[in-house]
Amino acid sequence: MPIEVARHGPVMLITIARPEVMNCLDLDHNQELGDVWDEFSRAEDAHVAVLTGKGERAFSAGADLKSLIPAQRSAVTGGRTKTWGFGGGLARGRVMMKPVIAAVNGHCLAGGLEMALACDIRICSPNARFGLAEVKWAIIPGAGGTQRLPRAVPLGMALEMILTGDPIDAAEALRIGLVNRIVPLPDLVPSAIELANRIASRGPFAVRAARRAVYEGLGRDFEAGMAVEEFLFNDAIRTEDASEGPRAFAEKRAPNFKGR
Repeated sequence: MPIEVARHGPVMLITIARPEVMNCLDLDHNQELGDVWDEFSRAEDAHVAVLTGKGERAFSAGADLKSLIPAQRSAVTGGRTKTWGFGGGLARGRVMMKPVIAAVNGHCLAGGLEMALACDIRICSPNARFGLAEVKWAIIPGAGGTQRLPRAVPLGMALEMILTGDPIDAAEALRIGLVNRIVPLPDLVPSAIELANRIASRGPFAVRAARRAVYEGLGRDFEAGMAVEEFLFNDAIRTEDASEGPRAFAEKRAPNFKGR
């Protein structure tokens, strides 16, 4: 299957396996990836996902310019405008309730970068390159690129990348805060899985509540954000896990969280 799924305990590793076309997505594989996100969302024992691309050359070069973009253009020009649900909806149109980590191996371009930007944490290999090339093809980023990139990096850098379509390398991505760290290519996916497992070992309800507090607070003023945090703090502290955590600390043992 071009979208490969593997389980590593509570971590779901999702790999776009189309290396012959730089892991770009056509209509069928975009839908297939959406089905995988549905599976991840439903799986109660899957707490964190890692998204990567197969091979050493590319994370993803985005949408297949030979099929997916023409199909969307046909829909729009034919009056059938619909949400551009790229990345199986990850980049636009899908609300994710669990953390997702991008392990960026090689080229991360156009919709590929938009998928990575939709992830909560990004790590990359030294050969990674990041860019939103859409203006080179007389279109614009349509799966969150114009909105997420300026929220992830300084505005001037975001505008330079968006308006020129030129990519940046891994070192520059780290410098401007687009990625958390650079990891040698052989260690990239294992490092992402290790990070995902660390997150998954925390209280599942608390992780999701904290993540929700961050994102919901970003779109509000400080006082409104604090109100969101208080609401979710109270939600979390009512759970069984909030009793188990301090008890495990006092008893000097690992907590046994149930996600409730």
